[in-house]
Parts: sequence; C-alpha cells; structure tokens
Amino acid sequence: MGQGYTAAIVDMQGVVTAWSDGARDLVGYAADEVVNRPAHELLAEEIRTDTVANLSGIVVLRHRDGSSVPLVLTAHAVLGEKGERCGYVINVDPPGGPEPTAAGQAFQQASLPMSVFDTTQRYMRLNEVACRIMGVPEEALVGQHFPESVEDRSAHRGWLDHLRQVVATGRPVRYESFTGAPALNREHSWTTDMWPLRNADGELQAVGIASFDSTEQYWARQRLALLNEAAASIGTTLDVVRTAEELIELLVPRYADFASVDLLDWVFEAKGLPDIPLRDIVLRRVAHGSGMKGTPEAEVPVGDTNTYPPSSPPAKALRAGRAVLSQAGEPDFVRWVAERNARGPAGRAYRKGAHSMLAAPLRARGTTLGVVVGMRIANPDDFGEDDIVLAEEVASRAAVCIDNARRFARERATALALQHSLLPRGLPGQAAVEVAHRYLPSDSLAGIGGDWFDVIPLSGSRVALVVGDVVGHGIPSTATMGRLCTAVRTLADVDLPPDELLTHLDDLVTHLASDENGEVAELGSTCLYAVYDPVSRRLNLAAAGHPPPAVLQTDGSAALVEMTAGPPLGVGGLPFEATELELPEGSVLALYTDGLIEDRDRDVDHATAELCRALSAPAGTLDMLCDTVLKAVLPEEPSDDVALLLARTRALGTDQVATWDIAPDPERVAAARQAATEQLTAWGLEEAAFVTELVVSELVTNAIRYGEPPIQLRLIRDRTLICEVSDGSSTSPHLRRAHAFDEGGRGLLLVAQLTHRWGSRQTGRGKTIWAEQPLPQD
Repeated sequence: MGQGYTAAIVDMQGVVTAWSDGARDLVGYAADEVVNRPAHELLAEEIRTDTVANLSGIVVLRHRDGSSVPLVLTAHAVLGEKGERCGYVINVDPPGGPEPTAAGQAFQQASLPMSVFDTTQRYMRLNEVACRIMGVPEEALVGQHFPESVEDRSAHRGWLDHLRQVVATGRPVRYESFTGAPALNREHSWTTDMWPLRNADGELQAVGIASFDSTEQYWARQRLALLNEAAASIGTTLDVVRTAEELIELLVPRYADFASVDLLDWVFEAKGLPDIPLRDIVLRRVAHGSGMKGTPEAEVPVGDTNTYPPSSPPAKALRAGRAVLSQAGEPDFVRWVAERNARGPAGRAYRKGAHSMLAAPLRARGTTLGVVVGMRIANPDDFGEDDIVLAEEVASRAAVCIDNARRFARERATALALQHSLLPRGLPGQAAVEVAHRYLPSDSLAGIGGDWFDVIPLSGSRVALVVGDVVGHGIPSTATMGRLCTAVRTLADVDLPPDELLTHLDDLVTHLASDENGEVAELGSTCLYAVYDPVSRRLNLAAAGHPPPAVLQTDGSAALVEMTAGPPLGVGGLPFEATELELPEGSVLALYTDGLIEDRDRDVDHATAELCRALSAPAGTLDMLCDTVLKAVLPEEPSDDVALLLARTRALGTDQVATWDIAPDPERVAAARQAATEQLTAWGLEEAAFVTELVVSELVTNAIRYGEPPIQLRLIRDRTLICEVSDGSSTSPHLRRAHAFDEGGRGLLLVAQLTHRWGSRQTGRGKTIWAEQPLPQD
C-alpha cells in the first residue's frame, strides 16, 4: 500500500462505522454526520465496476460545500474471529499519490518498527520496518485483528493485553517482552511504547505503537544477573565436587547447552603441587551437565580422566590463562569435535550440531586448577566477546570457591591426621575400668575441632578419665589440644588431685595464650578430670567449664553427676571444686564433649535427658552402648566434634588387697616383712617374696624414721604386684646417690633398681610411697 491514511471503516451493509479526522478534512463532514449512514450517500458519481472488483481505484466524493473531491480509495477486508469478512477499512490518497509530508516520511522511514491499531486491536497502519519484521506487506495486515496475525497467540498475550489497557484507561504504557517475529531467526527483546491517539475533540480513536529492539541490553542484564547469581549459588559448601556441580547448574541451559568442569589431579592430592604438562594435559572430569536428558554430549564419565592435546581449546586456555573461543569451521574446532566423536559409541556423534565452544581456565590466587568448557548446540547464537568476558568472570569466581574447598579439604585432612596421632589409639590395659570410646570429627565449614579424651593408668591400680574441648577449629585448635593432652598426662603422673590438676592446667593455658608482648589471645578449653580407685570404689572428679558426666547405676537408672563446674581453662584466678562419690561395681560412667548435647536449635536439658535414657537402654557391650547413645542423642548434622568415653567400673576385692596398720616402732619392721611374705605365699607369689621383703623393709623403715603416724602397709595384686606405705607426713622422698662414707641414702635407690617403677603421691592425710613389680610368669 502507499503512504495514504485510513479514512473510514464500512461494514458489509455499506454503513460507515468509523470516520477519521483526515476524512473530515477531505470532504468536510464531521464523524457524527457520517457514522451510521450509508456510504453511497457520500458519492458524487457512481463507482466504476472495475474499481469495485479490484477494491481500488479513483472515487469521486461530494464535499460538504457541494464540490466534488476525487480520491484514490483502497479497501481492505476486515476479518472476524472465525475468518469471515465483516467489513472494510477504506484508505485514501489524493489523485496522483499522497503528499510527502514530513510527518508521513518520519513514520515510514523510522528505524524503529511503528504501527497504529484501532480501538478493537485491528491494524490501521504500519511502517516499513514493522512490515519487514513481520515478514508481511502492509496491505495484508491492515484491517486484520492482531491475534490472527501471529502464529503463537499465547506468546503475544501480554502485547494484546497492553493494547486493550491503553484503550480502557487512555493512558500510555511501556511494555517489555522477549519474543520472536516471523522474519527473525531468533527471539528478540523489545521495549514497546503504546500511547493513545485522540481527535480534536479529545476522543480516543487509535493506539500508536513504537518498539525498540533491546536484545543487547537484555542479554547484558542477563549476564549481570548470572554474575550476581554466581556469587550466591557457587561455593555454598566447602566441597570441590559440589562446587563444580553448582557451576554447571548455573551455566546450563541459560548460558550453554552443554558444560563440563575438568580439574588437574593435583587438586585432589594432599601433597600435590600445581603442574601443567608441556604436551598432552590429563584432567579429571568432576562435573558436567546438558540441556538434554542423559547428557548425551559427554564422552567422558564423571570421575574419569580426559586427555587434551596441545591444539585443543581447553589445553590452549589452560596454558594461556585466559578464555579461548572456537567456532564451527575453524581447524582446531573441527579436529577437536572429530576426536571427541571418535571416543563415543560407534555411530553416535557426541558433538553433533555443536557450532560454538568456549573454554575458560579455572585460576585462583595465581594457580591453575582446571578448565570449564561450554558448548552451544541448540542455541543458534555463537559465543561472542561479551560471552568471553562473562565466562572469565564466572570461572574466576568459581575457581576461588574450588580453591577454598581444596584448601579446606587439605587443612581438614592435616588436622584430622594430627588429631588422630594425638588421641589414644589403643587404651592402656588396667583393671580399674572397662572402657569404650567414639570420636566423630565434624563436617561443618568451621573445620575439625579440638575435642580429646584419654585414659591414664595411675598408681595403686587407679585410673584417670579425661575429656576436654579446645575453643575454635582447625589446625591451631588441634595443636593446642596436643599440648593439653601432654600436660594432663604429665600432671597426672605427679598424681595430683583433680582440682589441683585443673588449677595447674589453667595456669598453663593462660601462659600459652600470652604472646611475646604480653597480650592475651583468644585461647581456652574445657576439661573434665576424674580419678577412680577400684579398691575404695570412689570417684573423685572436677570440671573446668565442662558438662557433668552421666552415671548409669547397677539398677538401670541413669542421671547426671551433681557437681560444681569451675570456669573454663584460661580464665585464671578462680578455684576449681572437686566432687567425690562412691560407685558400685559395674556402674557405667559417661564422659562427653558438648558437641553431643549442644546445637543451635537444641534444648540442652532435653538432650541430656535423652542421654540418660540412651544409657539405660539394654546393650550387650560398651561398644554397642556407645553406638546406641550416639544414635539417640547426636544431632542429624553435628556442627561440632563429638567425643564420647564410657567406662564400666570394676572393684578389687579383699582377695586382691591386704592392709596392715604399722606402729611407729622400728621393731615392727620385721613383723611387716613377715606379714607381707605370708600374704604372698597365700597368693602363690613366693617368687616375688625376696624383692618384696626388701621393698617393705625399706619403705616401712623410712616411714617410721622420717614420717609421721599413722603408718599403713598395703599390698595389691592386680596386673602387677603393688606395695604401698602411707604415713601422715607430706614430705616427699627424693632419690639420690649415696657417697662412699654415707650411712644412709641407699634404700630408695635399691627400691628403684629392684622394682619396675616407683613413686609417691600426696593424700588428704599425708603421702603414699609405692613400688610396682611384675608378677612372676606361670
């Protein structure tokens, strides 16, 4: 059609249903004088037959002033919803063609697609760009209802709704859409302005439309959104494989139809070093994804290695340290696709349809970790320069997350190995308790904690049970745990009471926390130290900020031990209070760290109640009871390490212990030797009588000569033969080498040489000197 304008709309009965301002200017009649009147009343001459047949030609109209107005008229059929013809749109041009007005030229020659719709959403006019995008000439569209001009009506529902909104409200709207068009090969983003067109009386007669192709801006926003999403969705866990999977989930299918992440093998090795071979590069497939079900494009299964020749885009990207773009038709791309297809099943082209590939290196902190590869197959657009920038940015962010996960895994493995080396591997043999234990390192992002436990044999068949928790996580906490473990064992060897031992340990932690400038760092720990004596069946314990233990009585009831927990180690200056209780033989003592009962969303009282109930459950062995407790009490996802130590008490009966009170008279030494010899005979240990007589004679003599009453002699037959002499003096003996003319000083040296080991410990009423010797072999 020419550059004319719509003058009127006539229905099938020849009645005028719409009249434009342009028609009024041509023939002088206003709309209210013409609408709903037969169109033939406007004719000054009969219309020629060929004009009626062709719906186009010169028609002479009668002006309102009585003059004749010849015009070139063109009629366009108006179709109904079912395709039936229901009227005509009449366009007019002056004879000889339209006048090239500036406004008309601007509309037709505009670089934007522009169009005009009537109030019933029918085309009234389109410019050249709009017709070119639609792929249809203007004559075929004018008068047509908009939904009938598009193939996918649902995709253009928003467009139609906004057209109706302008007519209903009389207000302009701006509408953004992402749709295609018949003459376009792919979808475009459009920013469309719609505004009402009014006549001189202010009545809305049509809707003007202009659309701006904002595809580049749309994809720029999509790339920015992808980057923002990468920051939030990649690296949610400190797991290398999961981080790679998150990268794939981000890229497919929005950015690529297929994507893969391959890493160098050193990333997974605890002691590996970054290395890129000079020739073929071997990478391990960590994750891949596809827009198609089953990932048919992948020629390498996840977990397998893949060899990249130097000419391949991934190898080039690794060596260059930047993204490499490769397109269909390029020699390297063709060679790469052929090699990949050759590795697939016979007759199956893995890369069929691939036309663009982008490989970006995964580099973090100056170290190359691997490569991410994206391919476009169904997406008709090739990767471009903007995609290279995006790929490098996303790969950089993902590489930092992968490197963080790698470092975390390496540090966790180091801390775990260090911790396992410090924790007791096999608990020492002793007769006081039967023990079972569990240690569960945390999988949280914070890393391995500083939980520890220990079982320390003491003199007199006693045993020390220890459990503690260092503040913090990672290697520093594990190292501090090692120091505390060593310190506790050293202090336990001195045989200090629990409250005194914690006091010394508190001083040690305070010193460890002080740096060279005297500033105190954040370092602390909780600890529970308990000593059980199988002879007296008494338990003496003290705590430094640690949860109290639970005791399972022989009647099947379980409860927490009532005790006063002192401040955590490292606070300094506050005392620790010891608690003592008697335990029947066969009682079970449960020591644990706070990771078992404490969590962000847990009630501690409820958790400790669950612990007591779990201890009361029937179990064949202590190991089985450990598993029962952990299953019942442990959170589903513990946020901290958990250490659990169970100890079932034993008792040494009268047939294993003999005790004599000794009067402070030197003449009683011979009687003490005799009593000890008789007891050894009763026990069938005659072979040990000679050494035992010497030990008893020396220790009792020293107690009478240098000690204070009361004096007591005790023999204990356990895994070893133990001889103990107690007195009321707190003065501890010291081993020394006697000179040639000294009358004394050789007794303890003789005891040390004849026995397996010896020592002294302070008691509430003085001290005890003890010596152990192995039992004779049967």
